[in-house]
Amino acid sequence: MKAQDLYDRLDKDFDVAHSTDFDWPLDYNEYINPKFKERQNGILLDNSQEIKEVYTSVFPSNYVLELLLDMNKCDVLLFTHHAMVWDIRKAPEVFCNINSNLLPILKEEHISVYALHLPLDVNGPYSTSINLAKAVGVEPQEDFCDYFGKKVAVFGKTNLKTASQMVECLSQAVGHRSKLWLYGDETIKDSRVAVAAGGGCQDFVIEEIVQNGINLLVTGVTALNKYSEKAHSIAKQHGVNIIGGTHYSTEKFACIAMCDYFNGFGLFCKFLEDKFVLEDLE
Repeated sequence: MKAQDLYDRLDKDFDVAHSTDFDWPLDYNEYINPKFKERQNGILLDNSQEIKEVYTSVFPSNYVLELLLDMNKCDVLLFTHHAMVWDIRKAPEVFCNINSNLLPILKEEHISVYALHLPLDVNGPYSTSINLAKAVGVEPQEDFCDYFGKKVAVFGKTNLKTASQMVECLSQAVGHRSKLWLYGDETIKDSRVAVAAGGGCQDFVIEEIVQNGINLLVTGVTALNKYSEKAHSIAKQHGVNIIGGTHYSTEKFACIAMCDYFNGFGLFCKFLEDKFVLEDLE
């Protein structure tokens, strides 16, 4: 498939032109597509004329990029949720640029990178929170959490009865331990749960959860630090339990779902597993 045709289709289907987003602190060098600076989404590394295969990942990490290079592939697209790598262990600068040593190699091998942040978070069939909800058996019922004018999280119904059962369910889904911050009654009130993949442990998110009478949030990053202490304080005050499954692991289900999107164009697509960071949890 012509690379530009695929980029244009992604731009259109995910309404990139009308999306306001997080301003990535990227090192804008000669390898980065200049249009990315205008939109903060879309084609990041435009290294291909044709796209023969697509691979998806949450972050353009060294691990993922080297895995792709080791496959000896060319004329491929790496679709990522983030334009940069998130690593809480490097706080306060938690976002890292793509390894500059790999940029000329990616260009030589005709490996392009296309990143969708907010457009993939916006609730829909391929979105982060919707697909996390599905992974833990929550039936989405109502959108919430306004982020740059778009709804990116969901309230939904669960058959599980307790927060402890949800922790076990999430751990099974992501393939590693999860973290429960038990601030209230273990029983899930009215069988309703809030799901906000990735960085959902924020004060305005918890406040909206409280207003809707829900006492359990399933999210990604729950580490107690200066950025989340207000959210934890509000949750503790109002008895809202918080479950974390790491940034990467709670957002990967959207990137897995995107394989169906690319398959729809007759393109082979595979999700590339990355490494989770348990420091996201506490």
